[in-house]
Formats: sequence, structure tokens, C-alpha cells
Amino acid sequence: MTRFRLQAALLLSFLAAACTPASEHAREVASRDSRDRLTLGTVQREIREGMSGAEVAAALGAPNMVTSDERRRETWVYDRIATEQVYSNSSGGVNALFLAGVSGRSGASQTTQRSLTVIIRFSEGGTVRDFTYRSSSF
Repeated sequence: MTRFRLQAALLLSFLAAACTPASEHAREVASRDSRDRLTLGTVQREIREGMSGAEVAAALGAPNMVTSDERRRETWVYDRIATEQVYSNSSGGVNALFLAGVSGRSGASQTTQRSLTVIIRFSEGGTVRDFTYRSSSF
């Protein structure tokens, strides 16, 4: 009897997990990588003129590109593109001996892309001289 209860419990937990909507899965995935993701809010909240390069790197991570001008002033470029695709489907039906089986399916998907470009210009002393950013979502 104990084996039957274990199998029933496993079956119920599997069915409960299978009923989790796609939106919940999307929230779980987003929360896992949100600490590592460069966002517009992070740039607006953390970056200030006068910061050192080490402080910028601690706040935003490594830049995608580093260049310098004729006066040896560095420019750091952060360029991020994110694609999020959410798909959800459901099916249901009634099967009985006296019915041939009635079932239905439905589904929906959504794809969103976001881009963020941040340009940080440093002074000769290695501190942030100015910065600009552009964010878009489509």
C-alpha cells in the first residue's frame, strides 16, 4: 500500500507541475538572470559623472568595446540585445465510453526584443566625463 501512495503522490506532483502556466515559467527564468542583466534602471541609478572605471565595471560589468581618442581618453560601449519568447498552450477534453472523445486545443505565443546601448566617456584622469544611453523595445 505504501508503494501505491508513493506512486499516487508522484503522479499528483507531476500533474501539478504540468499545470503551471507559461507566464509563471517566464517569471522564474527572468528572476534567475535578473542579477546579471544590464538594464536601463541600473544605468540611471548607478552611473554618475566623476566615477572611476573600477566603479563603473563593478556596477555594469565588462563593456563590449573599449576605444580611446587622440588624447588617450577611453570610451566604453555596452551593447545588449535581449529576446524573450513566451508560449502557452492548453488542451482539454472529455473521454468516456459513450462519447467518441471531445477535445480542444488552444495556444498563444509572444516575442519581444529589447536593446540597450550605453556609451561612457572617461576623462584623462580615468573618471566618467559623461555618458549617454539609448533603449528600445519592439
